Amino acid sequence: MLKGSKVGLRARHEDDIPILKPELYDDVVNASRAEGGPWRPITPGSKDSPLVVDDKEQRHVPFSVVELEGGTLVGTASLWDIDNHNRSAHIGLGLRPSFRGKGYGTDVVAVLCLYGFVVRGLQRLQIETLSDNAAMLGAAERNGFIREGVLRSSAWVMGQFLDEVLLGLLVHDWKPAPQAEDRKDTSTQPGDT
Repeated sequence: MLKGSKVGLRARHEDDIPILKPELYDDVVNASRAEGGPWRPITPGSKDSPLVVDDKEQRHVPFSVVELEGGTLVGTASLWDIDNHNRSAHIGLGLRPSFRGKGYGTDVVAVLCLYGFVVRGLQRLQIETLSDNAAMLGAAERNGFIREGVLRSSAWVMGQFLDEVLLGLLVHDWKPAPQAEDRKDTSTQPGDT
């Protein structure tokens, strides 16, 4: 498991899918905003679900996101469109509704950067998100991603075209977040002056 300060990224387990599917994929508006194509219903138990992992696929690495304290399933994360020649990849994540707005997204992006830059040896990570997705924009920017441009009216979402923001981070600009187990207690102890 890869660990951040709040979350860990681990392999997707089959029993994660019945939790993630209704909260992330079956929410038509959320899924339409997160995916690059149109939403369509998926039969329960289908191996065609975007949540089912194909271990033979080398250009997409999906993770389940879990809380470090207790192991509760928080959502999904992935490195996708991995290009080993140009040493680049894209970042994606989805959090269950009850875990949004609590800083988990920022930690997920930090751990994905660790995976991409340290484990995979990539040079560049990229995020594309809708221009009104303040949570993802904030999580990216807190991790050092730079806004590189706006793709005007590039995403067809629920009956309208929306702008997407393109953000990038290069390995030499990356500042790794301290890991939870690496943090030192710097508080004053009784008897210290």
